[in-house]
Amino acid sequence: MSFEKKQRWLQVALQIRGSVVPKVLARSLFCGVFGLLITVFFVEGFPVSMPALASLIPNIVLGLLLVFRTNTAYDRFWEGRKAWGKLVNDTRNLARQIWVAVSERTEHDRADKIEALHLLVAFSVAMKTHLRQETLGSEIEKLILPEHFVRLKEAQNPPLRVAFWIGDYLQYQYQRDRIRVHQLTEMQNLLNGLVDCLGACERILKTPMPIAYAIHLKQLLLLYCLSLPFQMVGNLVWWTAPVVILISFTLFGIEAIGIEIENPFGRDPNDLPLDAICETMLKNVEDLIELTPTTHPQDLPLVATYEEQQNGSHS
Repeated sequence: MSFEKKQRWLQVALQIRGSVVPKVLARSLFCGVFGLLITVFFVEGFPVSMPALASLIPNIVLGLLLVFRTNTAYDRFWEGRKAWGKLVNDTRNLARQIWVAVSERTEHDRADKIEALHLLVAFSVAMKTHLRQETLGSEIEKLILPEHFVRLKEAQNPPLRVAFWIGDYLQYQYQRDRIRVHQLTEMQNLLNGLVDCLGACERILKTPMPIAYAIHLKQLLLLYCLSLPFQMVGNLVWWTAPVVILISFTLFGIEAIGIEIENPFGRDPNDLPLDAICETMLKNVEDLIELTPTTHPQDLPLVATYEEQQNGSHS
């Protein structure tokens, strides 16, 4: 391992931002102070050394509970990331199909297509804001028409309103003979995928960890950490408090990690980078707008002529 990699590893290990140290340090110090108090009583001759308390809460039981808590939280985090990954892919595919498939026969068609592509980005921004339970701001205001922004601020579910506008645009283009029925069906399926991603994220947001499980785990952690000084003071004496702090920090930290990642849609360092994802989609759409399709599907015949079929069969 090179010196730079070792330095990077050490830098990450000592990093405070993004870690759970600020959240668990006070609890760990409290357990350490309690351990110091038990040590003082032991030195003064009080019978506080009780190694039998080691069997009060078996280590394997507490370990399994913590592992289950962390795995459950990470499943929620990963499911949210998969939903946003699918959202990015469906947005790119739908934007590409709109830009290429919808024919431009009047001077307003291109402007309508650009507006529709911006609506796709607006869906993601509205979804991000909706999951964070924040109010709509300038980020989405610059993507949609002013009258749409006013109506969107009054909606109970803004991303669903944006999805309605996108679907209405696609249906209107079909009625105007700008796209064919199979193209409309494919685009509607992609739009349904966007709404499915919204539903998946709402399910994560509105399904918290059962409160009974969270309370019981905290109670077991507290009982275990407060029983440690009684188990160790006979052998460690004045080293009891530092060891209790170290063990408590480890256990409280594992629980705090589960709490940190179970809702991945916020603004914490360990949450999903939703701002960066939305910015990426906006850049993708802007890059797409700069391209000019060479051929529109509406200009192509549905069935090849007899001469073309014969030439193709002989080639």
